Amino acid sequence: METGKLGNSDLKITGVGFGAWAIGGSGWEFAWGPQDDKDSIAAIHRALELGVNWIDTAAVYGLGHSEAVVARALKDWRGSRPYVFTKCGLRWNEQGKIRKEFSAESIRHECEDSLRRLQAKTIDLYQLHWPPEDNGSGLEEAWQTMAALKKEGTVRWIGVSNFNSAQIQRAEKIAPVTSLQPPYSLIRRKIEEETLPYCQKRGIGVISYAPMASGLLTGAMTRERAAALPPDDFRSRNPEFREPRFSKNLELVERLRQVGARHGRGPGEVAIAWVLRHPAITGAIVGARNAKQVEGVMRAGEMKLTADEIAEIEGAAVAAVSR
Repeated sequence: METGKLGNSDLKITGVGFGAWAIGGSGWEFAWGPQDDKDSIAAIHRALELGVNWIDTAAVYGLGHSEAVVARALKDWRGSRPYVFTKCGLRWNEQGKIRKEFSAESIRHECEDSLRRLQAKTIDLYQLHWPPEDNGSGLEEAWQTMAALKKEGTVRWIGVSNFNSAQIQRAEKIAPVTSLQPPYSLIRRKIEEETLPYCQKRGIGVISYAPMASGLLTGAMTRERAAALPPDDFRSRNPEFREPRFSKNLELVERLRQVGARHGRGPGEVAIAWVLRHPAITGAIVGARNAKQVEGVMRAGEMKLTADEIAEIEGAAVAAVSR
């Protein structure tokens, strides 16, 4: 797979990275429903076999479980070790209630916990998961702490997630921002207005999450499957998976399927390739819950869409979103 340099770092990452959100399993607020750890490990191994060289996880995914599963997968992996990215800034109590925390003490504690769960000495990219809801000074305290962790060598590079351009600018006054991790897909394009141009201008790498809209654009999400999503799958509460939006999204999937058929690809791969066509995007985070799913999406980084195909896809997406 081709690689690209991530922002100001020395990390050269493949266009597609393995997303470890869903493999956190069930039993927490933003779960994807039940998940078998053996399937998760098989998925990670197959992605690495195909050439993927980075994994993105977070402390909060499965309340620590995702990081532990990633560590188990890498312990058994005999090839080159991939880069491992994780995130901080979200804590939970004994009841599993999640809250945002930005204090220096909390960030350091989270980093220690992540290193232990990942069975690692350093974290390749440490990201602040969310900005403060009140846009308060917690942003500065957290970023100062992360900059200190980088200086100390505990983490190699530092980035942010779900930040807008103004929030990135605040962080940059303290220390350089290596990367941004925002949501970006055919049905979620707001970052094109200000955030992506800002990152491109500043040389900040962008690794987007949910390029297939949390599985909506894979072609595997049917009406029956959407209706049967378990209560602990956060997508059951997502309006994109319910009417009236769901039918319009399925129409978009059919157009993606038609474009993909010309290349011998599936609709999910087309959705990912569309995200990667943007010059500000360094990589797309692609989740998979078993080895079979990996086969269907992880080669999307090699797919190149023509200008006509991009226009065709975007036309269908506009129609789906505007109805």
